[in-house]
Parts: sequence; C-alpha cells; structure tokens
Amino acid sequence: MTPILAPGEFVRHPDWPDRGSGQAQSVIDDLVMVSFEEAEKVVINARNVERQPVLDSA
Repeated sequence: MTPILAPGEFVRHPDWPDRGSGQAQSVIDDLVMVSFEEAEKVVINARNVERQPVLDSA
C-alpha cells in the first residue's frame, strides 16, 4: 500500500540518512518531489520514504 503524503509533510529516505529530513513539495501518484536541506530537490517513489513527525515546540 502506498503511503498517502501531502505537500508540506516532512519525510526521510531510509537509504539516504545523510540527507536528513526533507519536505514534500508535490505529490503525483507514487512520485514525491522532496526538498532536502542539504541537497537539491529530488523526485522519489513515495514507497521509499518514511514520514517524520513534526512536534510543536509551543
């Protein structure tokens, strides 16, 4: 089953731990464009990413 992702969600690619978390920019079917802090934007398969919880610091 393909995870349902929405633009703005933070994700992590398990095969690229050095890239850290990235933010989903757009989602089309199984393809997600992710903007990583330490790398350019990358289009990856949604099945290959893990959602990262965003904790409210307030």
